Amino acid sequence: MPSSISSSDTRQAGGAAYLRQVGEQPVPAPSVAPVDRYARQTAADRPGVAQPVPVRPVPEQPWGRILIATVLLVGLMVGGWEWYWRAYGVRPSIANSSGLWAIQRRRIDAGEGDATVLAGASRLFFDIQLPVWERLAGRRPIQLSLEGTSPLATVEGLAADPQFTGRLVIGVAPDLFFSGFQYRAAVLRYSRKESPSQRIGQWLSMNFIEPYLAFDDPDYALQTVLARQPWWPKRPGKVWFINVRKLAETEADRNTHLWSKVATDPQYRDLARRIWQQDFQPSDEDPTPEEVAKTEKEQIERMAKAIAKLRARGVQVLFVRMPSAGEYLAFENREFPRARTWDRLLGVTGAPGIHFQDYPQLQGYYLPEWSHMTQAEGERFTAALYRIIARDFWRQDQAGAAPAALAAPAAPALPAAPAAQAVPAAPAAVAH
Repeated sequence: MPSSISSSDTRQAGGAAYLRQVGEQPVPAPSVAPVDRYARQTAADRPGVAQPVPVRPVPEQPWGRILIATVLLVGLMVGGWEWYWRAYGVRPSIANSSGLWAIQRRRIDAGEGDATVLAGASRLFFDIQLPVWERLAGRRPIQLSLEGTSPLATVEGLAADPQFTGRLVIGVAPDLFFSGFQYRAAVLRYSRKESPSQRIGQWLSMNFIEPYLAFDDPDYALQTVLARQPWWPKRPGKVWFINVRKLAETEADRNTHLWSKVATDPQYRDLARRIWQQDFQPSDEDPTPEEVAKTEKEQIERMAKAIAKLRARGVQVLFVRMPSAGEYLAFENREFPRARTWDRLLGVTGAPGIHFQDYPQLQGYYLPEWSHMTQAEGERFTAALYRIIARDFWRQDQAGAAPAALAAPAAPALPAAPAAQAVPAAPAAVAH
């Protein structure tokens, strides 16, 4: 009787045919396929009835050599991709991810609530060099700036956090600050909901991958590189914008500087400028003057409420209008006049501010693509800015609640400088 746990009663080694007696006449059994040593045969779960079990043979192969060849091929392809981008000028750096920002934000709630915090867009992010600040102040600031993003949400978060009692430098890039543009808005939500696995992934990536692989950058992902090739057909009637390209290199504590290629490669510098110029041209999608005025008013009023909370618990707040130049500065002066934006911001919030056009020490820097300084210029600018802050705003006898003297701007408001007198400036909407 057939067994219920076997697909056959008897098989000889190698799959040889077996004989079954029918009366006294031996009858050869049907031929059986050779047993496949990689496959496991099982019977059906119907008691007493053996069911045929399909077998897919796995041929004998030199699997060891195949594995070695695969590893070598993958290594060759990865190595070639890495070599290509290093030859282009890319160097390994830490990815400016949401997880990296969250690490710095958690420092405030982990005992560093009395630190100096930098919150702005890409100008404050790229141009302020943390090692220089630390050398002059004796303590490294916490960098919470986000490129292409108004600092309002970050400041509101700090205002709602009683752990923060330090000093706050707020960078003002007019086209982002007064429009409320939020290119990296998801970062704040991510930092509040980051899971343990995401934290572990961030740690592994920034310690074992990012410091060693130059191509591990979103701008050089294969799908991104393919998507920006010119051979793709363009849909008639649609305006195609060039996405912002790689501009900076970041370290583990978010100390960031402009990528040297932007300054040393004329073609790449011109590409960055063309990208900013896309935002300088009028568009049918631009908001009406009434909508612009309403948004500016809302942004300033929200900032004023956050500043009031911060100063009520002794936080010293300082606005800084970072340098811009060339066509970018001309665009900012035209669309966001100083009297309507910067001067009003200081008046409504009652907080002090430093405008680069009011201080000779903060002018004359080289901004290759009109918006961000080279690393060397950023180091020089950071030293000049810190000395002004320490001399005029954050003297030791001004610790604690900001006195009335700090509420006035450091210098009287001056008319915006014409574009011809400007230094190279910052990127548009998503550029900062």
